[in-house]
Amino acid sequence: MTRIGPGPRPERVTMPLTSLQRRVITASLLAPAAILVVLFLPGPAFAVALGLVLLGAGWEWSALAGLTTPATRLAYLALLGVSLLLLQLFLPPAGRMVVLALASLGWWLLAVGLFRLREIVPASRPDPRVLLAGLVILDTAWLAIGHLHQASPQGPALVLFLLLLIWTADIAAFFTGRRWGRAKLAPVLSPGKTWAGVQGAAAGAAALGLALGLWLGLSLPALLGALLLCLATALISVVGDLFESLLKRRRGLKDSGCLLPGHGGLLDRIDSLLAAAPFFVLGLIWLGVTP
Repeated sequence: MTRIGPGPRPERVTMPLTSLQRRVITASLLAPAAILVVLFLPGPAFAVALGLVLLGAGWEWSALAGLTTPATRLAYLALLGVSLLLLQLFLPPAGRMVVLALASLGWWLLAVGLFRLREIVPASRPDPRVLLAGLVILDTAWLAIGHLHQASPQGPALVLFLLLLIWTADIAAFFTGRRWGRAKLAPVLSPGKTWAGVQGAAAGAAALGLALGLWLGLSLPALLGALLLCLATALISVVGDLFESLLKRRRGLKDSGCLLPGHGGLLDRIDSLLAAAPFFVLGLIWLGVTP
């Protein structure tokens, strides 16, 4: 009689995580950290934390602009750091409003140019225009978010709302585009983006705009203004994403970095925020929500 033993245990097969799973895991770690930083750090500490994030994004931007050696990229990073410090020390409040207005106008004009683009010309050398654009975009985003955080007692909550607005628009665009997306938004720049995705983002942003107006106790005209502001902010955030896609395609890159699994680099995570922040803050000032 042959005794049948338990035998060797079968090897466990571990399935690799999908891109969406990695994206969700990374977001589930980043979102609580961002919320804690926004709500609980005092103004100066928050400005420093935000500056560090933007310096990390600046490091990635230098590569998209064509800088390849550590020395040149560090020099660009130093220039960005100095520009952030100068804005903090010497730009008067009235000047801030002018800068935010010009930055907002610049993003809308850029949107026109991006949607008229029919061909992407590869770049192999450093591009001074992209280097300058990076300084302007990162500086104005830092100025807008920092101002919003410190301008009023409800500033941290409004910064958090801006983040939720961008996250909601991004998630809504992803899933509606995946389910109903047929017509491409800008196939030359980003074949994955669709008009259905934009409509989903707009719907999510409009719902949050209504919630913002009710939370702040705004009058009906101001509530409609808040709804339109959130809707337009979601739309301009798409332009930030498309512009970064243009820069990456010019360099033959899929992601701006590899720091965030499932997302790519820091720029891949905050490109929409960079475009949205100046316009959103300017709109809140115009509505009288924040000084």
